[in-house]
Amino acid sequence: MARMTGAQAMVESLLREGVDIVFGLPGGACLPFFDKLYDAKLKTVLVRHEQGAVHMAEGYARSTGKVGVAIATSGPGATNCVTGIADAYMDSIPIVVITGQVKSFMIGNDAFQEADTTGITRPITKHNYLVKDAQQIPRIVKEAFYLARTGRPGPVLIDFPVDISLAEMDFYWPEQVSLRSYNPVVKGSSSQIRKAAKLIAGSKKPVLYTGGGVIIARAAKEVKALAEKLQAPVTNTLMGLGGMDASSPLFIDMLGMHGAVYANRAVDECDLLISIGARFDDRVTGNLEKFSPNSKKIHIDIDPGSISKSIPVDIPIVGDVKEVLQELIQLVHPLETREWLAQIAQWRKESPFRYKDDGLSIKPQYVIQQIWEATKGDALITTDVGQHQMWAAQYYRFNEPNAMMTSGGLGTMGYGFPAAIGAQMGRPDKEVWCISGDGSIQMNIQEYTTAVIQKLPVKVAILNNGFYGMVRQWQHFFYKDRFSSSTMDCNPDFVKLSEAYGGVGIRVTRKEDVRPSIIKAQSIKDRPVFLDFVCPKDENVMPMIPSGGSMEQIMDMA
Repeated sequence: MARMTGAQAMVESLLREGVDIVFGLPGGACLPFFDKLYDAKLKTVLVRHEQGAVHMAEGYARSTGKVGVAIATSGPGATNCVTGIADAYMDSIPIVVITGQVKSFMIGNDAFQEADTTGITRPITKHNYLVKDAQQIPRIVKEAFYLARTGRPGPVLIDFPVDISLAEMDFYWPEQVSLRSYNPVVKGSSSQIRKAAKLIAGSKKPVLYTGGGVIIARAAKEVKALAEKLQAPVTNTLMGLGGMDASSPLFIDMLGMHGAVYANRAVDECDLLISIGARFDDRVTGNLEKFSPNSKKIHIDIDPGSISKSIPVDIPIVGDVKEVLQELIQLVHPLETREWLAQIAQWRKESPFRYKDDGLSIKPQYVIQQIWEATKGDALITTDVGQHQMWAAQYYRFNEPNAMMTSGGLGTMGYGFPAAIGAQMGRPDKEVWCISGDGSIQMNIQEYTTAVIQKLPVKVAILNNGFYGMVRQWQHFFYKDRFSSSTMDCNPDFVKLSEAYGGVGIRVTRKEDVRPSIIKAQSIKDRPVFLDFVCPKDENVMPMIPSGGSMEQIMDMA
């Protein structure tokens, strides 16, 4: 055992967990911790806002498969983390957030910069801890990382009072984690898997509906193997993009509110829907009573709470997606699906993803297509939330897991840019693009300084249409063009702003300059780039199923 302070124990525990980067911003209640980080053998990235730190940790986690770490001080520092924590919780992202706290004996006395951080975050974390004894720090950290990355992953918070960080303790690292109340099921029930195989055998019109759980479980190979063995079409959720190679003839694109007509129609008319690592989100199901009304349903998920929560299923299988699929693949046989696949191909021919190109203006869909071609589909893509997010999902072809990083469950504007910073730091070997809008990019634009200081070549494609675009679209369709508080009347000059921060800014106003500007941005290797694409104000994301609607109400291009 080594004698050390609580702050030293926290740093040592992070090192024992293999942490190499932390994202954070110091303050009084966590200064002892940051003081010990000064000499630590890990990189501390100073952010400009604590929400940015959490999103960076998310981007790092998603690009590397490791647990991301964010650090903030007490009170406002901790509360600034709440949106990022909720985002990670909704999308099952493994992060550990460490927040400073006032002295333990002052908790509850409304001390300066005090907030009930554990109370505030309890509904949006897998678990949280208030450290009351320095001797417990190694155990708490070990448990926190284990909880964050196992089962259905998610955020864990450690609230760290300043007096505990200064207290002395004897460091001892536990080699095992023992949590009697936490035993996630990994192996699925063999009897349920056999029932699923029997049900599959009788299907003539199957669809595999796969979500973010496939990415988390690293089960893309198994999904492809099952699809090819069955000759069954595969549709992804937004969070599941990349879980099936987009170049596969069995891939029928994204489903849901802004998904492909043919994917939604296939789900609507299939006789068997196999849900794999997806949770029947409302943006997918719409009207619950009319969602895939004639199909039998198999649901595979590691989280028993997600099964039959929204849609009753015929065969639930609780377990790790990868392990369940490996067993299921051995039991199934090829199906006769030629007519079914031909029908879907006909629907695709009739209603592909498409937009009206006038040959002059810069259509946002065209920009994304050009980014895909220029990167050869090999970049890491982050997005913010809104129209640009849906266009990225439709027009960038994701061929591998974790290439698409977006805020699915919470829908957080301001996620994309800091997530791109975290992804770039986690994967310096990859080209990283953030696709954003003129509204979203301003939510966490202060992190441009972080990218400049770290010399990160993150490219940000701003689809600038002078509106909160998705708000404008809904106001157009459902509120009689009453554009209440959706117009961006006074956007900054993004080129000058980029240059003021120390980066590169490129404004693009002509269609013929789109590809050259992308290539120019790709050539810049030592600092971030803003590309300001000036787009039409009235472009809409199509197809679209109204909120709470069904397949019969889908709107598409004329």
